[in-house]
Amino acid sequence: MTALPPVVTPHRVPIGRRPGADPASTWVRQADAPEIPAKASIYTARLTIDVTPALRGRIKVVAFRRGITAADMLRELLEREYPEDVA
Repeated sequence: MTALPPVVTPHRVPIGRRPGADPASTWVRQADAPEIPAKASIYTARLTIDVTPALRGRIKVVAFRRGITAADMLRELLEREYPEDVA
């Protein structure tokens, strides 16, 4: 009978500590996080209405000419039409 060779266990080399986060890569990862717009904290309810394509077009053109978004323009219109302190 032949003798079996001795079992050799591999020698593990310690890897060491993981390097700290690079400030630049930390800053880049922060840009990946979605930002919550300031309006989201104010306007939390969504309202959906059906309008004709022609009316939608007119709303968007008027908003563009005024230099605001259609959503902002319609919010202002609704605030004027339905004020908060109605008796």
